[in-house]
Amino acid sequence: MKQRVITAILAFIIFIPFVIFGGLYFELFVYFLATVGLIELLRMRDIGKYSVPSFLAVILLWLLLMQEPTDIIPVVWFTKSEIIMLFVLILLSYTVLVKNKFTFDDAGFILLSTIYVGMGFYYLLATRGSSGDFDGLIHIFYVLIIIWVTDTGAYIAGRAFGKKKLWPMISPNKTIEGAAGGVVAACIAGAVFQLIEPFYPMVIVILVTVLVSVFGQIGDLVESAFKRHYGVKDSGDLLPGHGGILDRLDSLLFVLPILHFINFFS
Repeated sequence: MKQRVITAILAFIIFIPFVIFGGLYFELFVYFLATVGLIELLRMRDIGKYSVPSFLAVILLWLLLMQEPTDIIPVVWFTKSEIIMLFVLILLSYTVLVKNKFTFDDAGFILLSTIYVGMGFYYLLATRGSSGDFDGLIHIFYVLIIIWVTDTGAYIAGRAFGKKKLWPMISPNKTIEGAAGGVVAACIAGAVFQLIEPFYPMVIVILVTVLVSVFGQIGDLVESAFKRHYGVKDSGDLLPGHGGILDRLDSLLFVLPILHFINFFS
């Protein structure tokens, strides 16, 4: 527990300044986090981080993180959709070149993993840069607070009242009572946040907070399902006592795209 607390404090001290200052350093930091997160996923399936598929996946990831690749790399004239389709063709061709040592299933896993990680971290960049520097900062803090309070509320409620298992085959310690407690705690935090820094009518904030809390917990369950399927305890070991990047940011990767899809950060 002591190690987990120390690591959490150090991670907080490192992460928050990048979020506050934004700009190029924040972008580079996000590229680093996204790359580590993708490698963590590939390692679950025993795909070597120095292999050709991993190299291609990282290149695709970086292109997906860009606002518009053509604005930064003049020789890349494809749209993101076209880049993904080209990537599919290259991966499928690679299965033939290595005589199915790299399989169709491997190609599908890499494609889905890259889009999953790339989508989440792309919207982290988009959120920080949306609607001006201060508004972007407020939006990120709102999401982080709701996710952290949901986790804390779910843990406390689960320990105090938890009886019915939420999804024992995936995450045996989570309970329905804990999940509900997390949502309630998140709504309280969202209401307080709105009173301190108003940015939408209260009823909208509460409804969106419920959405964030629920999808944040779904994101956590998705990551747990990955680890359960591939028989690993943590996605990585970058953060002692906490696992890897995906173990800490799994909820964020699910929530941010949803909020952009409903145009909450317009």
